[in-house]
Amino acid sequence: MTDSSSPSTTLSPDVLASFEGHRRELCAYAYRMLGSSFEAEDAVQETFTRAWKSYGSFEGRASLRSWLYRIATNVCLDMLDGPQRRARPMDLHGPGTPDSPLPPPQPDYVWIEPIPNALAFGADPAEHAATKDTLRLAFVAACQHLPATQRAILIMREVLRFSASETAEALTMSPASVNSALQRARATMSKVQPDSTDGYDESDDDQRKLVDDFVAAFEAYDMDALTTLLKADVALSMPPFDLWISGPQNVAEFMLGTGSACAGSRMVRLEGANGLPAFGHYKPSEEPGVFVPWSITVLELDGETISGLNFFLDTERLFPLFGLPMELRD
Repeated sequence: MTDSSSPSTTLSPDVLASFEGHRRELCAYAYRMLGSSFEAEDAVQETFTRAWKSYGSFEGRASLRSWLYRIATNVCLDMLDGPQRRARPMDLHGPGTPDSPLPPPQPDYVWIEPIPNALAFGADPAEHAATKDTLRLAFVAACQHLPATQRAILIMREVLRFSASETAEALTMSPASVNSALQRARATMSKVQPDSTDGYDESDDDQRKLVDDFVAAFEAYDMDALTTLLKADVALSMPPFDLWISGPQNVAEFMLGTGSACAGSRMVRLEGANGLPAFGHYKPSEEPGVFVPWSITVLELDGETISGLNFFLDTERLFPLFGLPMELRD
């Protein structure tokens, strides 16, 4: 006998479709909370599962969007029940030297991971422009310094523009407690968030040329050309290694030393990651004309210079996420 109260018999396709309409923004929210695109996708799926099971108790007193965010917040807080926070190599210690040996790789849960633009941004260009700065790697890493509840409050109030009362309802708190926690979160963020103007404007001809010049210099492995594009305090990082390098000349020396296997690489342009220019980076294999995954490479820009070279080396997980093949042939 079929249970007439079962969600499968009471939820119409229209309701399930209405959940899906919020997938990308919920994924972006969960990513800011968790620092991992994989965990963010898991969180959204769990949010939809919980919403599906409890839809009968949804009385419409709040909007469907607010109700889904309430569930998503609880899912993320459950997932954050522990001391571990994700970071970037630059958050852990000072820069290394070009001849520093590579340390052992750290587990994937240590690192802030990139997120494809397609997972985080909807079709509305205005929404994209308004929120992409809060998907920057530096912002997401700074959020990791906040206790989980403060993190949720900051994102809901400052990024999603929820009111204090909406945020309070989602977190089962009073509006006064929300406002107090928001002030503490802002104070922490002002200390840990880099004072930077980094960002990428796809409509800026100079920035598009900068990205094109980077690709040309890197594929030619022309370090003289590459260093002219880099900001004086540029940072190169390579999770899952915690070693990072700072400064154009140090980057060049590292590329010609430890990083020399990248000579002859091919860069496949992606739609973007974290609102920034990104590439599937393939390096030459032992078989002529065949290239194998090396990294998802994400550039951080500061005006007309490159301020960050981020090489995410977990290719087995990241290349499928970005829809990239595991082999490239000339």
